[in-house]
Amino acid sequence: MRYGAHIDLSRPYSAVSPGLAGDVLAVLAGTTRPLTGREVARLARRGSPRGVLTALDRLVEQGLVARAEAGRAMLYTLNRDHVAAPAAVALAQLRSEVVERARREVAAWQIAAQHASVFGSFARGDGDVGSDIDLFVVRPAGVSADDADWREQLDRLAERVRAWTGNHASIAEVASDDLARLREDRPLIVDELSADAIALAGPEALQLFERDAR
Repeated sequence: MRYGAHIDLSRPYSAVSPGLAGDVLAVLAGTTRPLTGREVARLARRGSPRGVLTALDRLVEQGLVARAEAGRAMLYTLNRDHVAAPAAVALAQLRSEVVERARREVAAWQIAAQHASVFGSFARGDGDVGSDIDLFVVRPAGVSADDADWREQLDRLAERVRAWTGNHASIAEVASDDLARLREDRPLIVDELSADAIALAGPEALQLFERDAR
């Protein structure tokens, strides 16, 4: 099956709500604290303050956002009683949903990975529509790199990620025996994994690459 569009990894909710209103809703769905228009604009990191206020006004008219006076400022919150509020919250949590789906997929493998994680721009939230979703997988001891069942699991994971997001999955696979060398040589991928990887299976990447790890 072919997929024509990719998710913007820094704004995955834009696949459904591409305008500035999507960014505003993502900000408000991520907190219950009332925010000023200036705070919403700063957290959205997109659009002008005037554009954000226009989007807020439109959402207030639709009832999805509540507005209250606080001295000379206006405070905005997501109206979580609104029938569309659950959809707004779900849009804000799309990255977490992809991670959870990947975690369930890996957990169902017949040959368990010693470690699996997602890292790179997706984990950091700073990718774009052209970014791959980077995965790191450690093959367990005793399993050959060309083991048919193992390869099928990896291929299926890549296919599932593509189906969920439209983005390609880039899988960096190493054998369990390679970990000692990686700990010693410390290539750039090790620092990247240690800094921002989100574990799907096995220990955290930071623990995996501690010099005294076994």
